[in-house]
Amino acid sequence: MILYSVTVNIDNQVHDEWLHWMQTVHIPDVLKTGLFVENRILRMLDEIENGGVTYSFQYYLKNIADYEEYQQRHAPRLQAEHAGRYPDKFVAFRTVLEVVE
Repeated sequence: MILYSVTVNIDNQVHDEWLHWMQTVHIPDVLKTGLFVENRILRMLDEIENGGVTYSFQYYLKNIADYEEYQQRHAPRLQAEHAGRYPDKFVAFRTVLEVVE
């Protein structure tokens, strides 16, 4: 199993509207790709004072091929929608991990 983790720090000024949009529009659009088997939203508790709130969005996939398909066919559009809606209001980084159990 593969974990695609997206960590986002969002500006306090847009936080509430952004989180609602993430939960009602963006995440459902990501899941509509049919490539993910599970997802979670986590909020960082030991936040430093930086004018924002940090979240980790975790998306699980069956294999690396599904991740590669997501990156090629869906990620550019979905990331552009997010960036266009919240310009200069967030920073994000992404990691890809293999689940070892």
